[in-house]
Amino acid sequence: MYKIVRKRELNPTVTQMEIEAPLVAKKAKPGQFIILRVDEEGERIPLTVAGTNPEEGTVKIIFQIVGATTELLNHKQEGEYIQDFAGPLGVATHTEGIRKVCIVGGGVGCAIAMPVAQEFHRLGAEVTSIIGFRSKDLLILEDEFRACSDKLVVMTDDGSYARHGNVTVPLKEMLEAGETFDMIITIGPLIMMKFVVATAKPFGVPVTVSMNPIMIDGTGMCGGCRLTLNRDGKRVTKFACVDGPDFNGYEVDFDEAMSRGRMYFDYERHAHEEVCNLFKNA
Repeated sequence: MYKIVRKRELNPTVTQMEIEAPLVAKKAKPGQFIILRVDEEGERIPLTVAGTNPEEGTVKIIFQIVGATTELLNHKQEGEYIQDFAGPLGVATHTEGIRKVCIVGGGVGCAIAMPVAQEFHRLGAEVTSIIGFRSKDLLILEDEFRACSDKLVVMTDDGSYARHGNVTVPLKEMLEAGETFDMIITIGPLIMMKFVVATAKPFGVPVTVSMNPIMIDGTGMCGGCRLTLNRDGKRVTKFACVDGPDFNGYEVDFDEAMSRGRMYFDYERHAHEEVCNLFKNA
C-alpha cells in the first residue's frame, strides 16, 4: 500500500498527488512513468512521474479526471492509500549533448513536460518552453515552467489568457526568425504533437514526442501500447512501455495512434459515468 502524502487541485479536472514510494523516488528519472492501481479490483493505469523527492521518499503524479479510475483516484484524500505503485518504467528522456532545447507542452501533457524542462535547466541547457491550454481555467504549472525556462510562451486556444492561438504559432515564428534548437521535445495531445512535428520538419530540427497509448502491464508483454514507426522505408512495431515513451516524431504514425486511442472512448465514458453516479448516491 502506498500513502497519499499531499493532494492539490491544479484546475477543475487536473489533480496533483505526492505518493510515498521511496524505492521509486530513488530511481525515477524525467520521462519515466509508473503504473498504479487504486484498489485490489482496480485497473492498471500509467502515469508519468512529474517529480521526485528522494530525501522524503515521495513521487509526484499529475492526472486528468477523464475515466473511471482517475475519478476513483481523485476521491482519495491525503493520508489514505492506493493499492499498487510500480515503477519506474520506460526509458528516461535523452539529455546528453543537448545544450539548447525547446519544450512544447499541451494541456495535461505539461505535467509530463515540466520535469523534463526542469532536468534540462538543472543540467545547464538553454530552455525555451511553449505551453498551451484551451482556456485560462485549464492553465497549470505556469510558475513551475517560468522558474526553469530561459524563455516561456503561454498560449490559450480561446485567447482568455496570454497569447491567443495554439503552440505551433510561436514555434513557427521562432524557427522562421532563425532560432535554432538541438532538439524540440513535445508532449500533449496526439493531434498537437503531429502538428508540432509538421511545423518543425521544414527546418530540419529533431523532434522527440512522448507517446502514451493504451497500456496494461508496462513490460511489453500485452502488446496494448504498440506503435507503428515508419523507419528507413519500413513499418516497424515498437512498444511505448519498454521502447519509449519517447520516440522520433518524424517516424511515428500519428493517424494510426489516434485511431487506436479512440477505440475505448465510449466504454471509458460509460465507466466514468457509473463511478460518478456511485459517489453521488453514496
